[in-house]
Amino acid sequence: MSGFVEKPEPLQVPGLVHLHTGKVRELYQNEAGDLVMVASDRISAFDWVLPTEIPGKGSILTQLSLWWFDQLRDLIPNHVLSTELPEGAPADWAGRTLVCKSLQMVPVEAVARGYLTGSGLLEYNESRTVCGLALPEGLADGSELPAPIFTPATKAAVGEHDENVSYEEVARQVGADTAAQLRQATLAVYSRGRDIARDRGIILADTKFEFGFDGDTLVIGDEVLTPDSSRFWPVDQWEPGRAQPSYDKQFVRDWLTSAESGWDRKSEQPPPPLPQEVVDRTRAKYVEAYERLTGTSWS
Repeated sequence: MSGFVEKPEPLQVPGLVHLHTGKVRELYQNEAGDLVMVASDRISAFDWVLPTEIPGKGSILTQLSLWWFDQLRDLIPNHVLSTELPEGAPADWAGRTLVCKSLQMVPVEAVARGYLTGSGLLEYNESRTVCGLALPEGLADGSELPAPIFTPATKAAVGEHDENVSYEEVARQVGADTAAQLRQATLAVYSRGRDIARDRGIILADTKFEFGFDGDTLVIGDEVLTPDSSRFWPVDQWEPGRAQPSYDKQFVRDWLTSAESGWDRKSEQPPPPLPQEVVDRTRAKYVEAYERLTGTSWS
């Protein structure tokens, strides 16, 4: 059993209807029918939403997504309508709240990979494929792929794990035209993000996007190219054949699987609170990713 160690009670705000509590975001709807997304400081690992928060994480993710939406504006429209706080919303929502178009979401995690690692590496080691796509022999953990690939996954509920699926399965679920649009948009956005990140000394190893339709127009939503949705590696430390240093929650994963935590991942017991050192080092990585990508300091 996994999910929330301590599921939060959503804040009730006049004029807003609470729709959903996700791993990181609270989702509301305003009276106009627009969605209000509030990013929390929650962090998840191994399909658990942990009891310890990372201060400022919600704001960092929101502001980095906004920066990326600007970089991608000529490639694909996004769902953001406003960053102004809804009337009656608490002041601490500032900087981590987006008012967004209500889209008809595509029920697929649109994943792009330019490097081999994670679940892709596991499949490759078994069959020399990722999501059914054949890859050459001789690749290792962290190897750059001959070209970026679209490797979709099913969307899982909180506490469950996304599962990789083939392109053919996506086409069966959402139709051939939508599947083709998803693949084209995913690879275009990944390629733009990869090039921008590399210019800033960061490898974008892989990433996932969420798309929806505004009428007949495909729109990118949720968060985009953040340390929560992407694997970022420092270029100057990249070395295929081993796990790469990363700008994400690796400190959290490493501590949870260490003897110090006392937690057995295979048990049904929830993970323990994080020590302050792990919180501080994790926050520093999120801040560093933001600053290196945007070229501005995080205050």
